[in-house]
Amino acid sequence: MTGHEQPGLLWTPTPESARGTRAADFARWVGRRRGLDFGDPPDYDTLWRWSVEHPDQFWADLAGWSRVLPGVPDDEVLTDRRMPGAVWFPGRRLNYAEQALRWDLAGPALVVVDEDHAPVEVSWAQLRGQVGAFAATLRRLGVRAGDRVAGYLPNVPEAVVAFLGAASIGAVWSSCAPDFGTRAVLDRFAQIEPVVLVSIDGYRFNGREHDRRDVVAELRTALPGLRATIAVPRLHPAEVPAGTLPWAEAVREPQEPVFEPLPFDHPLWIVYSSGTTGLPKGIVHGHGGIVLEERKFVGLHLDVGPGDRFFWYASTAWIMWNISVSALLTGATVILYDGAPTYPDLDAQFALAASTGMTYLGTSAGYLTACERAGLRPGKTRDLSRLSGVGSTGSPLPAAAYRWVYDAVKQDVVLGSTSGGTDVATAFIGASPLLPVTVGELQRPLLGVAAAAWDDDGRPVVGEVGELVVTEPMPSMPLYFWNDADGRRYREAYFEPWPGVWRHGDWLEVTERGTCIITGRSDSTLNRGGVRMGTADIYAAVEAIPAVLDCVVLGVEEPDGGYWMPLFVQLTPGAQLTDELVAEIKTAIRRTASPRHVPDQVIAVPGVPHTRTGKRLEVPLKRLFQGVDPAKAVNKGAVDDEALVDHYIGLAQRRMSREAGRGHVPAPGA
Repeated sequence: MTGHEQPGLLWTPTPESARGTRAADFARWVGRRRGLDFGDPPDYDTLWRWSVEHPDQFWADLAGWSRVLPGVPDDEVLTDRRMPGAVWFPGRRLNYAEQALRWDLAGPALVVVDEDHAPVEVSWAQLRGQVGAFAATLRRLGVRAGDRVAGYLPNVPEAVVAFLGAASIGAVWSSCAPDFGTRAVLDRFAQIEPVVLVSIDGYRFNGREHDRRDVVAELRTALPGLRATIAVPRLHPAEVPAGTLPWAEAVREPQEPVFEPLPFDHPLWIVYSSGTTGLPKGIVHGHGGIVLEERKFVGLHLDVGPGDRFFWYASTAWIMWNISVSALLTGATVILYDGAPTYPDLDAQFALAASTGMTYLGTSAGYLTACERAGLRPGKTRDLSRLSGVGSTGSPLPAAAYRWVYDAVKQDVVLGSTSGGTDVATAFIGASPLLPVTVGELQRPLLGVAAAAWDDDGRPVVGEVGELVVTEPMPSMPLYFWNDADGRRYREAYFEPWPGVWRHGDWLEVTERGTCIITGRSDSTLNRGGVRMGTADIYAAVEAIPAVLDCVVLGVEEPDGGYWMPLFVQLTPGAQLTDELVAEIKTAIRRTASPRHVPDQVIAVPGVPHTRTGKRLEVPLKRLFQGVDPAKAVNKGAVDDEALVDHYIGLAQRRMSREAGRGHVPAPGA
């Protein structure tokens, strides 16, 4: 392959490296079983085409090759292909926790690290024993299949044990990170009415302690369905809140877990949408779909399995935590880190890779970009000899960061920039060790993902930006939304304007060579560092301040990898945007919504434009600040006050001029 055919080539697999991958092993297994020839080494595009044209065969073979559900006939895999409403593996039973804990390996199951201590290893036997003990405690508390168990926890081993213990008995897990304020947590947990809360008393982040005892007390009062609160000590190990069960008691008697055999589509966990248009939507995924999807994503695409040490920097509020824990399904060791991403220094994640013998480092595009801009060279200062893969998600990875990884980290890693979502607990577009890595591009749609870019008329486009759509069902698509009995909210979220076709909300370009470019969100979700939050949480915090009459917040992805998050505020008559008011606004957001989503700037405006049905004009305003022609970005006829739109056009144009003067010209948007 010449440089002209594949511009910006950074890495390419050798025939030997490709043949040694799990994806190649799977392709050979399928070829022998079905008499198919995918090539030697396998040709990814041929394998992908078969996987989306014959989804029943692909998922049957993945279930067989992975020994999750061997021997299922093709006609009993996908008995209804409608979206939503696809029916997968009817009548088959399994349990996520049993699949995750089935391994009997010499290496550890978990490596636990925080800001204060050296790595601690947890063996597979120890993990099974604690999961069994916690599950027995849940049973003693009367928890049954279908009941909800909630965790207000950081990325600590107790979260993994509690999740697997709940899953083992068929209870439904849901978690929030302790940097979320009371209201943000209740917006999520109050919907699902948990019967057990597992809560931390505080956490350490960036060298500072954050006490959460008051928040936990408020949660216990506001969740009347709780039968028990299990208290995990972190900052105050000698203190057990009255009326709670100490964690040590909950896992006091290690024992082998007893796994409930569950239907393929039994609920596993509830994760949450960003809440752009109201309360966050509770997204329910099933045991079977998640098991198969993560065996595919982590195993075949990230090439992770027994002997590997897998890490992705994530909080329990981000789907990447769920995916990271799911590396246990492949037999890999999972590295848990509880702390700030850059503590005590910017290269903290590479230091962690060196100290733990990490083989796969997953992180955010923002982190890699920050390292590149700081001129770090961790490949020279850290022992990264075991590192074979680097993953990036959360936002598009800039071209300069691609080059930096191969120049400053390691020349023989597989760099995988991925685009997926909480919605499906996986990636739509991402990496494969069978494909080369090129600057600024994602390699391909994943196996089993019939992804394409469509124009406004629902036609596939190549070489231009369109909406990311998926035209065939995936087993990890949501079973349903919580409290959405007729499925209306689910259909509205993904299946409009094209019924039966998943519209994800990302801008996608498929190149003539088949590679993919994600240019950002087509909706208004705030997506900072991979942690998504809806604008509703920000508005609730800000509008409680008497001086603020109205506001609108934007998350603007920039072509150089930056992310600008301004908050525009309309003040009450006579109020001024003083430094004190800006501080009050930021403090309110930090305390009641999320410290990760404090705006970069607070800007006073004469008003906030709305649609004629009363919705803030978030997406059109965002597109203005991304450089889109105002005539294409905003339909003034649909706005309640056209003059306000002109004010924002002026703000966007002035910002464009300032950035141009600094040599940072935002590219025109789609």
